[in-house]
Amino acid sequence: MRCEAMAISSRVVIPLKITLIILTTTLIFSPSSVLSYASTPKKFKKIYAFGDSYTDTGNTHSSTGPSSFNYVSSPPYGNTFFHHPTNRYSDGRLVIDFVAESLSLPLLPPYKDSKADKTYGVNFAVAGSTAIRHRFFVRNNLTLNVTPQSLQTQLVWFNRFLESQGCENSATTPRQCGAVFSDALVWVGQIGANDYAYSFASTISPNTIQRLATRSVTGFLEVLLNKGAKYVVVQGLPPTGCLTLSMYLAPETDRDGMGCVGSVNKQSYLHNTIIQAKLDSFRKQFPQAVIVYADHWNAYSTIVRGANKYGFKEVFKSCCGFGGGNLNFDVFNTCGSPNARSCPDPSQYINWDGVHLTEAMYKTMASMFLNGTFCKPPFSYLLAKKQ
Repeated sequence: MRCEAMAISSRVVIPLKITLIILTTTLIFSPSSVLSYASTPKKFKKIYAFGDSYTDTGNTHSSTGPSSFNYVSSPPYGNTFFHHPTNRYSDGRLVIDFVAESLSLPLLPPYKDSKADKTYGVNFAVAGSTAIRHRFFVRNNLTLNVTPQSLQTQLVWFNRFLESQGCENSATTPRQCGAVFSDALVWVGQIGANDYAYSFASTISPNTIQRLATRSVTGFLEVLLNKGAKYVVVQGLPPTGCLTLSMYLAPETDRDGMGCVGSVNKQSYLHNTIIQAKLDSFRKQFPQAVIVYADHWNAYSTIVRGANKYGFKEVFKSCCGFGGGNLNFDVFNTCGSPNARSCPDPSQYINWDGVHLTEAMYKTMASMFLNGTFCKPPFSYLLAKKQ
């Protein structure tokens, strides 16, 4: 989100020019819960992933990633699990990492790592990526982001990969495309939140962004299905108004029943509603495919409303940041910068750096997707349908 001037309260206005990368039960899940499928025979041999920084496992680094969060290649990023930075925007693993583990597959390598073994899949997600083509934002002077990739870029990369496998589409090269997709899970992580963020406080109406972003996402999905994707999970947007940065920027009068920024959450919710309606249409259009919606919004909201139940003590405060107080966030001193500090126990926090989440939060949501009731139809249904 590029803000020329953002009112934080009725008295204070902070001038800034930043990139806002918003991206997106009663049990406390045990460490093994996410891996509950690991003892069963392998259902999938590979995963293809797409999305933004919530799914990116290394296609960007400090000098190429989103502005304002340009320390991802430095500690304390990665400290919890990997014990060193891996260019993931978290202290550890992401949802897609837990998905791979649950299927007994290696963690997905980023597409841009030319030396990586891509036998078991590829991650095409890019931090800072938009659903709408990047040139739209450039043309409307809405971004100075150093990440020019969009969902279209990820499709171009995927097409190159498919070409290397001899796959054009299911009609002209059915055998080759069948080999690519028959044992592959396609995971489309959250995408579109950056579109709303970049256009914040601009002359472009939110309705225009919503129309273009949802059209881009559903068009992308249709291309994948036409190419022969058989097992597809589409992750919706989270309640982005619950992120630390949203709380930091919005006036305190703009709050919903969860205590989050109401206007922003409404925007994400409506976006998801449009996507879900289109998925219903795709299920009829592509009856041979199993299309699952991962309800990111409601999974995240459930955790916010029952944080203690899931082991979280801090709902809005960022673990890694600067300034202390209720949010511990300063847009000019973000995680990894010289003045920023990390909390001693990230597992008690939902927010990692003010926009991205902790490994503990990603792990809890992954378990809700894979083992719980927040996939429609359930993820177990997709596994059962895998032939």
